[in-house]
Amino acid sequence: MVIKIDKRERAQLFRDRLQTAMSAVQMSQSALARRVGVDRSTLSQLLKDRGARLPNAQLVAEVAAGLGVSADWLLGLSDRPEQAADLVATAISMTEAPRAMVDDQIFAWHQEAAGYKIRHVPAGLPDMLKTEDMLRWEYAPSLGKTIDQAIGASRDRLNWMRGARSDYEIALPMAELEAFAGATGYYAGISPALRQAQLLQFRDLHAQLYPSLRLHIFDKRQLFSAPVTVFGPLLAVIYIGQNYLVFRDTDRVVAITQHFDALVRAAAIGQRELAAYFDGLIGDIAA
Repeated sequence: MVIKIDKRERAQLFRDRLQTAMSAVQMSQSALARRVGVDRSTLSQLLKDRGARLPNAQLVAEVAAGLGVSADWLLGLSDRPEQAADLVATAISMTEAPRAMVDDQIFAWHQEAAGYKIRHVPAGLPDMLKTEDMLRWEYAPSLGKTIDQAIGASRDRLNWMRGARSDYEIALPMAELEAFAGATGYYAGISPALRQAQLLQFRDLHAQLYPSLRLHIFDKRQLFSAPVTVFGPLLAVIYIGQNYLVFRDTDRVVAITQHFDALVRAAAIGQRELAAYFDGLIGDIAA
C-alpha cells in the first residue's frame, strides 16, 4: 500500500532529513555545495524555504550521493537512509565456513537466536547428533592431533545449544541416511558397528528430546534442498562449501523458512514412524 504525503509535508520532510544528514557527517552548507557543484545560496534557500517546493531530481541525486544517503530517504520514500548497495550489503553477506566441528560463527548465530526455533538441513548428517566415533571418523583426517580437543569443545557448545530453550527441526534426505546405512559414496569404509551405533543415537535422541527436537526425513527426488539453517526470524544461512551465504532481510528469511516448511510437509516418514524407520536401517546392516 502506497501512503500519499501532502506536497508541503514532503518538502518539509526533505529539509529535515537533509539537515539531519549534513549534521551526521558534520558537513557545512558550503562544503556540500562544493561537493555537489552548486552555489551555497541554492542549498541555503532549500533549507530555509517553508513552502512546498522540492529540488529537481538531478539535485536530489547529487545531494544524496554527496551525503552518502539514498535519494528515496531524503524524499520520504524510504525509512532507511542507506544507499541501495549498503542495504544489500547489510541484508546479504558472505562469511567463511571452516572445515571443523567448532565453528565460532555458527555458535554465534545460535547464541543470537537463543529461544527461537532453529530449522536445519545439514550438508550431510547433523554434527550435533553424531557419536564421538562418527565425529572422529569424519574430522580426524583434517584436524589430526587436535581432534580430541575439538570434540570436547564441540560437545560443550552443543550442550549449551540444547539448553538454550531453542527448538530444533532437522530435515534429512532419505538418500543420505540410506547411503550412510549402506556405507556407500562418502560413507564408504565405515564399519557396521559404527553405523549401527550412529543410527541408534539418531533414534534414541529423537525419542528423548522430542518435541524440542524433530527429525524430518524427506525424499529429495520429490523436493530438493541445499544445506540451509534458519535461525528463527533473524537470519537464514545457506552453506555453499567454503562460505556461508547469510540473509538478514525479512523477505528472504521468510522465503527460506517457507522452503523448510515445505520439506516438513513433504516428509516421507512421520514422527511416529521414525523409530521403526531407524530400526529397519539398523536391521539391514546386521543382515
